[in-house]
Amino acid sequence: MTEVLFILTVIFVAYVLYVVVTDNKVIVKPAIPEANPEKQVLVAKSPPSIEPVPQTEPPPKTVKSTLTEKSTPAKQPPKKGLKDPKTGDIATTYSNYRFTKRWIKEALVTEGLLEKVYKNNELNAELEISIKAAIAKLEAMDNYKA
Repeated sequence: MTEVLFILTVIFVAYVLYVVVTDNKVIVKPAIPEANPEKQVLVAKSPPSIEPVPQTEPPPKTVKSTLTEKSTPAKQPPKKGLKDPKTGDIATTYSNYRFTKRWIKEALVTEGLLEKVYKNNELNAELEISIKAAIAKLEAMDNYKA
């Protein structure tokens, strides 16, 4: 039974490769014709006693200068996150110590905010509170601002 399944699989793969290699690219024409950019004006035949009114195009709209808008760009608020001073990597999710990046944990230790890098089984409620306070202090440091 496995031999038959293997043979059928080989035949199917060979067929797929054959179709891909010998596939002629067909160019599909769009079903909707493109609209003409010219305006189409309908001219109605009027009786000779009525004079046709010449149609005038409305004056072109003036475009307001956007130079003043571009000269004063809107200030974007700074991204919330921690920036690794060595690599420039920005971490935006670090609220849970278990999923915090390694460089943030090491930065907490090197800045003296924590005693060591804690393992997941060493964490408890008191330690989580001190870790959140240490991360808040790390966010305030200029080296780690994003």
